Amino acid sequence: MTRNPGAVRAEPGVDLVRADFDDPASLAAAVADVRAVFLLTAPTSPTPAHDLAMLETARSAGVTTVVKLSAIGTGETIGDNQTVGAWHLQAEQAVRSGGMAWTVLRPSSFASNVLRFAHTINAGHPVPNTTGTATQGVIDPRDVAAVAAEALTTPGHAGRTYTLTGPELLSVPDQAAILESVLNRPVTTVDLPLDIAREQMLQHGTDPSAVDAAITGMAWARAGHNAILTQDVPRILGRPAATFATWVHDHQDAFRPTP
Repeated sequence: MTRNPGAVRAEPGVDLVRADFDDPASLAAAVADVRAVFLLTAPTSPTPAHDLAMLETARSAGVTTVVKLSAIGTGETIGDNQTVGAWHLQAEQAVRSGGMAWTVLRPSSFASNVLRFAHTINAGHPVPNTTGTATQGVIDPRDVAAVAAEALTTPGHAGRTYTLTGPELLSVPDQAAILESVLNRPVTTVDLPLDIAREQMLQHGTDPSAVDAAITGMAWARAGHNAILTQDVPRILGRPAATFATWVHDHQDAFRPTP
């Protein structure tokens, strides 16, 4: 599903269909003759509207299965009663009550998040660290995709919420050390207080509600609440979850300095 099929190069066996979450009337084409839907939305502001529009369309079209990509910690609170993943929580509730067989995936921090800092690393500058020494069960997004495929195509996953993590707890400095080892060059970090992170995101034009959601998630992780490891990935896939080092090794070309 894409707004512009002509601009997308599809993998073999993949059919493209034009639809836009901001145009609910267009969504019917995306679910015509479809049995199962993988629901991944990324609105510029944290709203469940895209999820809700697709769920209503899918239900009306006779879709029987939906797999929703959510996030670890969704629904937990921190600070002044701030809810982690509030927009995901509303979508999860709609998924569970929508009358279709459902599965919710709550992955931890993606290994690929470090790509945001590839230019910084390649320039030899320190990686900004908003979570201090707190650790997270960093997960290879390829494992998330593999679990989603299992949930969409095999029985036994209906009514389940899976918390997906990698095999090890890592802080941002831990990740920097692994990058340094694989790339064979220095990778350092610098602490970035959350108030400064908020200010920088606003200066870059990020939607204020998206900034609030991001800072809430960072504060939750920084307080140590994401120091979670589960066995959901190996249990579903029948193999160990991939390590962060494996992901870095497979994507090290993204961290080659420009000549």
